[in-house]
Amino acid sequence: MESNEIRSRFLKFFEKRGHKIIPSSSLIPDNDPSVLFNIAGMQPLMPYLLGEKHPSGKRLVNIQKCIRTVDLEEVGDNTHLTFFEMMGNWSLGDYFKEDAIKWSYEFLTSKEEGLGLNPKLLYITVFGGSDDVPRDLESVEIWKSLGVPERRIYFKSSKSNWWSAGANSPAGPSTEMFYDLTGVLGDITQEQFEKAEEDQKVVEIWNDVFMVYKQEGGKVAGELPNKNVDTGAGLERITAVVQGKRSFYETDIFTPIVEIIKKNSMNYDEKSARIIADHLRSATFLISDGVIPGNKDQGYVLRRLIRRAVFKMKVLIPNSLVGVDIINYFINTYSSTYNQFKKVDIQFIFKTEEEKFLKTIENGMKEFEKGTDPFILATTYGFPIELTLELAKEKGRVIDLDDFHKKMVEHQKLSQTASAGMFKGGLANHNEKTIKLHTAHHLLLAGLQAIVSPTIKQKGSNINEERLRIDFLCDHKLTDEEKKKVQDWVNNKIKQSLNVIHREMPLMEAEKLGAEMEFGTKYPEVVSVYFIEDKGGRIISKEFCGGPHVKNTSELGTFKIDKEEAVAQGIRRIKGSLL
Repeated sequence: MESNEIRSRFLKFFEKRGHKIIPSSSLIPDNDPSVLFNIAGMQPLMPYLLGEKHPSGKRLVNIQKCIRTVDLEEVGDNTHLTFFEMMGNWSLGDYFKEDAIKWSYEFLTSKEEGLGLNPKLLYITVFGGSDDVPRDLESVEIWKSLGVPERRIYFKSSKSNWWSAGANSPAGPSTEMFYDLTGVLGDITQEQFEKAEEDQKVVEIWNDVFMVYKQEGGKVAGELPNKNVDTGAGLERITAVVQGKRSFYETDIFTPIVEIIKKNSMNYDEKSARIIADHLRSATFLISDGVIPGNKDQGYVLRRLIRRAVFKMKVLIPNSLVGVDIINYFINTYSSTYNQFKKVDIQFIFKTEEEKFLKTIENGMKEFEKGTDPFILATTYGFPIELTLELAKEKGRVIDLDDFHKKMVEHQKLSQTASAGMFKGGLANHNEKTIKLHTAHHLLLAGLQAIVSPTIKQKGSNINEERLRIDFLCDHKLTDEEKKKVQDWVNNKIKQSLNVIHREMPLMEAEKLGAEMEFGTKYPEVVSVYFIEDKGGRIISKEFCGGPHVKNTSELGTFKIDKEEAVAQGIRRIKGSLL
């Protein structure tokens, strides 16, 4: 069974059971400032797990695009990817443990509607309890009722079977499904199971999280308004299991690319080929969601992915520009699933960055010949340490790697300190001050369009209880007069005591009304739109948004533009606050 069929079967299975299929959100988070990217299916749904009503109902299913970069250096082994697709079905205050577990089991084992996996090769873990939450005996009984022997059900600690998106987020215990890749383990003790997991003889293929608690400062701080279910399964891992492979890179998702690289290589290396395939797939999706290579935040990650892939290609395939062919393969493969792909734009951005990096390598080689410190080569000239080592070997030079790594650790510490106070995308929390600034953010965008140019579009945002930030497309630095006029416009609207109204409506209707939408996002058929209107019903602002907001602008106080600056070519940034 190929990956496309697995994806299709998953969506159809849960659609048949009353779930509404919703599109994937952008890789760039809108509601979670703790990460640069969406790293789990639950992140875009955070407002709804916290109690907001979802326009598509209480039963949802989707496949969410995700990126994780924590283990970037490990990419290329059998278990690490940068970009992945997370299959998830959701209950927002509807069904709970019994249906969630039953359907998970049914999809995994059903030959007619699901994946047809052998139930005799399944192992189950459940939450073993903590000081705040009791052990999950209910899930054990449900699994037993489905025919899973109790001897194959293991209690695990909160380290393994407790899930949250951070210290301040919805949270809850989980039950996980593991599959025996060897096919011969049979009944094993918990100690033997944990050793088999460590040795990758059994792998986790599904996770059901029962989101019933709110977490503050990493500790349980009460219950959520609803009992929710968040289930997840990585498409790539599921595909490997279904196809009987030990690695993602041996499945139909990656083998065509690995073969292209192998065919063109003069010095083939399997791990390097895997890195190229992973990084260029990730880059394709990042660019399609509006990220451009840069020196900060998401742009820096994209730049690093492209340059690492280009460097590996230069080593494997000298004098070849096969990267464009790989990019095109991913565009063609995923365009039917994620229709926001723009082939020309993705190609252009990749080729531009590739050319820049090849020039960087050229300049770095000149500095290498001068005897420049490898640390300076890496941090100032962007010259990879791998290439420095290769050149040093050719020239008979010795590189002090311990000194290099020591300097890099210090450099990273300084970088982390400098970026600790940086804003990332979305709402930091849902407290009163943040909610007020969220509403002011809507007014600010409308003000920029009214005063500066109607063509202005939002490119990113962050809101916390101290200030807001908006990134927007604009071809010039705002003048002092423009900034004052925008600020005055916003404050005038605040003084008019405008109503903030939430409406759910068909996507086509919202589009006809010209509601502002997030770049690169595919929306469901029914959407949530927030309007700011005067007493006569005239619309001042209209945006696709999950909330929350104040009821009336009179609650906001006085708005102030604190800073306006450039972010990238054609993108400006405003930071503002409420007094």
